Amino acid sequence: MRTFVSLMCLVVLAVSARSQTPAPAAPARVLHPWQAPMPAGTAEAYFTNLKSGDRIETPFLLKFGLSGGWGLAPIAKPLGGKSGHHHLLVNRDLPLDFKAALPFNEQYIHFGKGQMEAVLTLAPGTYTLRMLLADDKHLPHFVYSKPLKVTVTKKNATDPKALVTQGIAIQVSGAEVKTPFRVQFHASGLNVAHAVQQEKDTGHFKLTVVSKAGAVAEMDFVEGQTEAWLAPPVGDYTLKLEFLDNLNPKQVLASAAPTAVRVQP
Repeated sequence: MRTFVSLMCLVVLAVSARSQTPAPAAPARVLHPWQAPMPAGTAEAYFTNLKSGDRIETPFLLKFGLSGGWGLAPIAKPLGGKSGHHHLLVNRDLPLDFKAALPFNEQYIHFGKGQMEAVLTLAPGTYTLRMLLADDKHLPHFVYSKPLKVTVTKKNATDPKALVTQGIAIQVSGAEVKTPFRVQFHASGLNVAHAVQQEKDTGHFKLTVVSKAGAVAEMDFVEGQTEAWLAPPVGDYTLKLEFLDNLNPKQVLASAAPTAVRVQP
């Protein structure tokens, strides 16, 4: 009996020790040598073509981005990790309860397909706008933009659909940069998703960096990322951005015009 009790104690101790063993950490993303790690504290959703104090006419094509290694993921196929979809808050503060789903109304505009833009059709007036990322259940992440105030001076008769032309674009701070520098991607009329979701009518970005000497670096952003930080050696480079179909990665859905960059010491 004493032996049986001793054995049971050993089993309990072993199970207890096993339960206290921390779960293995997720493998870190493998970066290309020409990529730089995301700067700390940069996880945010942001506007790329609008700033506080701007005066605009509507319809207006509003564009937004996502930083900190987060990626877009349509809600049709739930996905955890650093993924989510954009929401535009109109005249609304951040929610007080981040454990409650965001409502669906004109002040909380959802982009659950993986969109990176929206056509504003606001009437003349002053508005406060803010971006907020949330998961497939519309529960907010702590990934959001600062609020900005804009004034709509006029609403035109332009057809909102006429402002959207399917394609992609690449944005760098200038033709001459120092490392690390940010490269932003934008998709218009196209939906961004994690490749693993295998969602129809979605794609992901692929960036090819070519040095003047002929060296080539290919970076496939299969986790729905919409920007990258680069740190290649000093020299001249050409950046080529493509948008690949998530069901058939060999199919290029869109390409951006090549961008020349000179990396300075």
